Amino acid sequence: MRDQMIQAARSGRQNIAEGCQASGTSKKTEMKLVNVARASLEELLLDYEDFLRQRDLMKWTKEDERAKEVRQLAYANHRSYTTYMIYISNHEIAANVATCLIHQTNFLLDQQLKVLSDAFVANGGFTERLYRSRSIRV
Repeated sequence: MRDQMIQAARSGRQNIAEGCQASGTSKKTEMKLVNVARASLEELLLDYEDFLRQRDLMKWTKEDERAKEVRQLAYANHRSYTTYMIYISNHEIAANVATCLIHQTNFLLDQQLKVLSDAFVANGGFTERLYRSRSIRV
C-alpha cells in the first residue's frame, strides 16, 4: 500500500507540473494531464481512507474543528513544511491532514479544469487559433 500511495502522490504532482508546462501550446494536453493528476490524487485519497479504516483510526468529517483548522493553514503567512509539523505527530492525525490537503488540491484542480474547459470551448485549441489567424491573413 505504501508504494502505491507514493506512486499516486508522485504522479499527481508530476502531471500537474507537466500540464502547466503544456499550457502554452496545447490546452487539450494541459486538460488531459490535469485530469490525470486529479485521478491520481483521488486514488491517493482513497488509499488514505483505507489506511484509516484498516487501522480503526478515526476519519475526520469536513466539519471537524481539526479539519477546519488544517484548511485555514492554506491562508497562513510564511507557510512551509514546518507549518504542518505539529499535525503529523501520529498516524491518525497525519492521514487526516493529508486527506484535508488532497481535498483542497482537488478543489483547486476542479476549478482549474473548469476554467480550461470554458476557455477551450470559447477559443478552441492552439491549432484552431492558428488556423483562424492564418485564415484572417489570406
